[in-house]
Amino acid sequence: MNLKRLTYLLPVLLLFAACSTEIKEEDEVAEEELPQIIEEYGYILNDFNVIRDTIRPGDTFGAILDANGVTQDKIFEVATKFKDSFDVRKMVVGKPYVLLNTKDSTNATQVFIYEKNKVDYAVVDFRDSISSFNSRKPVSYVEKTASGVITSSLYQTMEENDLSPYMSERLANIYAWTINFFAIQPGDRFKVIYTEKYINDTIPAGLDKIKAAYFEHKGKQLYAFRFVGDTLNQIPDFYDENAENLRRAFLKAPVKFSRISSRYNLNRRIKYYGYKLRPHKGTDFAANIGTPILATADGTVTKSERRGGNGNYVKIKHNSTYDTQYLHMKSRNVKVGDFVRQGDVIGWVGMTGNTGGPHVCYRFWKNGKQVDPFKEDLPTSEPLAESLQPKYFQFIAPLKENLDCITY
Repeated sequence: MNLKRLTYLLPVLLLFAACSTEIKEEDEVAEEELPQIIEEYGYILNDFNVIRDTIRPGDTFGAILDANGVTQDKIFEVATKFKDSFDVRKMVVGKPYVLLNTKDSTNATQVFIYEKNKVDYAVVDFRDSISSFNSRKPVSYVEKTASGVITSSLYQTMEENDLSPYMSERLANIYAWTINFFAIQPGDRFKVIYTEKYINDTIPAGLDKIKAAYFEHKGKQLYAFRFVGDTLNQIPDFYDENAENLRRAFLKAPVKFSRISSRYNLNRRIKYYGYKLRPHKGTDFAANIGTPILATADGTVTKSERRGGNGNYVKIKHNSTYDTQYLHMKSRNVKVGDFVRQGDVIGWVGMTGNTGGPHVCYRFWKNGKQVDPFKEDLPTSEPLAESLQPKYFQFIAPLKENLDCITY
């Protein structure tokens, strides 16, 4: 190439190189400036000033929103109109909330989000006409297995194996009638198949449910499989490998870890009343105020009220033969017509009515007559219906095989 031609092409080559460089730099700048779209709770967070905080002692819905530019009439509308979806009186200290505010100088709240737990949340949207609704974060379920050998207590063994403390409570409830967990021994062992919840596939959200369990106590092997035997109410129960229900018809006590302070006694005489005959037709379980009171069996609530010496009380009809009653509650957790399951919290121990100390008076009716439940030959729960047993045995076969393959 001669010098004259090179002199002619040089400016062109330099221009091309400069254009190439400029184009490349512009492309890189464009990529760097491309904003990341952040979506949460169904909103594009990039469109708002996002404020995250937690409910503090003394905080109210009205005070939080008033400080962020929401008018009193809108606050009042939410408090009165949307109680079913979001009751502003039931916000709990320590729970997170999120404000989605405008990006202008007013920084006024357009959306309020209250997290009820890790998964469920309530939304109040103030844009246009006010709306309120409940929603859930995307949750996935991962099946897992666990096992352990008891060293001292079930709780400590769970901790040593990095398992949820709720696993201890779940197992204790499943085996409540077959194992005394205050008497488990070093060397007892367990295996569990369970599911765990994850938010957006990555954030652990806690234990979901136990699908199958195995517990070896004093050399006795105890299987438990979760299965819906109550097809009418779609309520699951735990059955063993022979389709026998692990749950009994009645719990022995309506409160956990308590002592009997006064037994059923038709011949009771009290010095304070001059040793006059004052029959006691209930069993008193002493417990601290606020201790949960449990339904001792499945049934329908027929009474839930405060009356005279009974104080706050609940009565449950279990079937045509048996009824139970729970007296002196601090407060009640059920209403007439509610169907309750054995172990459901129906109220809390208190001192309402005629009582000298915190306890629950547990009364037991058989065919309309009050009796001592500790002297009754109470029924066990019915086994799984024969019509469901073929389906059940087919269902538990792979679960039992998986349990047997889990190593300690």
